[in-house]
Amino acid sequence: MCLICDRIEQIKRGENPYFVKELDTGYVVIGDHQHFRGYTLFLYKSHGNKTELFHLAPAERTRFLEEMTVVAQAVSTAFGAEKMNYELLGMGDAHLHWHLFPRVAGDMGTCGNNGNGPVWWYPMEKMYCDDERPTEHELSDMKQSLLLELDKLL
Repeated sequence: MCLICDRIEQIKRGENPYFVKELDTGYVVIGDHQHFRGYTLFLYKSHGNKTELFHLAPAERTRFLEEMTVVAQAVSTAFGAEKMNYELLGMGDAHLHWHLFPRVAGDMGTCGNNGNGPVWWYPMEKMYCDDERPTEHELSDMKQSLLLELDKLL
């Protein structure tokens, strides 16, 4: 089973502390590491052989993209983004899932191009260090803020 399928199973068992909300096509979760405050993932509900957007039937693909857009808007509002960054990669985990990064000026420090650039220009060892994990209180606040914005939009 893939990592994302494992995380979804944790959600179904009520054991994923990062879970925010279930939508028609996926699950909204706060990212484990929060260098980019508000980093959120939108996990497609099933894996199977659907590892590309073009594998989805047109209506399902449209719904998945619509819901991702709503999640992105909620993330942007909840966390005061100046710009959103979106990633749908999959070479690490082929399960369809969106990475949604709310960006603000200065969030790269001096990394990248004089502090500017895509999130993957920030050093991974810094982005994914234990110091970037939210505390229980921070996670609770983030989930509440995001859920409030999602509920306004849905």
